[in-house]
Amino acid sequence: QVQLVESGGGLVQAGGSLRLSCAASGRTVSSYAMGWFRQAPGKERAFVAAISRNGGNTYYADSVKGRFTISRDNAKNTLYLQMSSLKPEDTAVYYCAADRDRVVPGVWRYQYDYWGQGTQVTVSS
Repeated sequence: QVQLVESGGGLVQAGGSLRLSCAASGRTVSSYAMGWFRQAPGKERAFVAAISRNGGNTYYADSVKGRFTISRDNAKNTLYLQMSSLKPEDTAVYYCAADRDRVVPGVWRYQYDYWGQGTQVTVSS
């Protein structure tokens, strides 16, 4: 089992940048494919990005492609999401998640087994 804690959220102006971190404890994070999801008020939790166990493959939602970068440092047991050119529509609670079963990460919420508590990102116009 793994415990996940997100950090790095905050308030930023449109066009700005933020880097989210997700620190894992318990079982080593290299055993898991990892992903980021986000949930805006009144909306379903949605896929943002995912990364394979060794970091060699990454996947992005069309809405963030070219603006967000997912990465991981397995030695530090940490997952990252670098967000640039932020837009007001990126405002949401961002969650990291771990998938224990797949080498290639999924894009559906049900495919992930462990979740962090979330960190708020607010982008002002």
